[in-house]
Amino acid sequence: MRWQAGGRSTNLEDRRGARGRLPGGAGGIGIGGLLVVLVLALLTKQNPLALLGVAEQLGGGTTAAETAAPLADPAEERQVEFVSFVLDDAQAMWAELLPRLGTEYRDARLVLFRDAVQSACGRAASSTGPFYCPGDEKVYIDLAFYNDLADRFGAPGDFAEAYVLAHEVGHHVQNLLGTNAAVSRAQSQRPELANALSVRLELQADCYAGVWGARAAADGRLERGDLEEGLTAAAAVGDDRLQREATGRVHPESFTHGSSAERVRWFRRGFDGGDPATCDTFAGS
Repeated sequence: MRWQAGGRSTNLEDRRGARGRLPGGAGGIGIGGLLVVLVLALLTKQNPLALLGVAEQLGGGTTAAETAAPLADPAEERQVEFVSFVLDDAQAMWAELLPRLGTEYRDARLVLFRDAVQSACGRAASSTGPFYCPGDEKVYIDLAFYNDLADRFGAPGDFAEAYVLAHEVGHHVQNLLGTNAAVSRAQSQRPELANALSVRLELQADCYAGVWGARAAADGRLERGDLEEGLTAAAAVGDDRLQREATGRVHPESFTHGSSAERVRWFRRGFDGGDPATCDTFAGS
């Protein structure tokens, strides 16, 4: 992917020096702990993020370590500048597009952290992966996730990394449009549809990421193989693949993000159409 280093985004909040602690003094539950949570989620038919949230709340309040100064890590600085570029570029596009949908855009902030972090949505460990919190309108990423994306999930490349961030910015767009709130109300009224509605929300964020990818391509920033990197990343984080890796079985009724095929299809739809109007995952079956 072609991009220009321009320093850090003004919407970047660096908490990497605030090494958040979890119960028992651990810096995060790790991959093994995550697999245990996924198994429990399958057995209890609960959202794994909810189970992780319970674990985080047991950790108590903010520690002195969590308020430490940001970590200056020269080895990561180029990656910090890359996510800054993608963040600013995606948000510039949505600032242009969203008024056409009747809503003014306001910037989200990107929080970089290590191990664990406190957000308006509660405490979260790195093992939960990148996430967006509508309560404070911030995207949270531990840059170590990108190592897992490449090494463990087989989805390397800068455009794969960009897809992840663009997906989270897509959740911010949903928040501004009122989609998040509408889904939350519907989930409260129809609990039996909670997972299915969550899947539609996530697939729409994938589609919105594809819309940004289309803009990047039109601006000449994509290189040979970049689109394939994005599609590979979308497939890598499908619920079916994650469940099969965790337990050897797939339980579609417990999906919260969509299958690999669905995630690829909706990212590709946004990319091919380049228009958020093509991203209505809530219409039809």
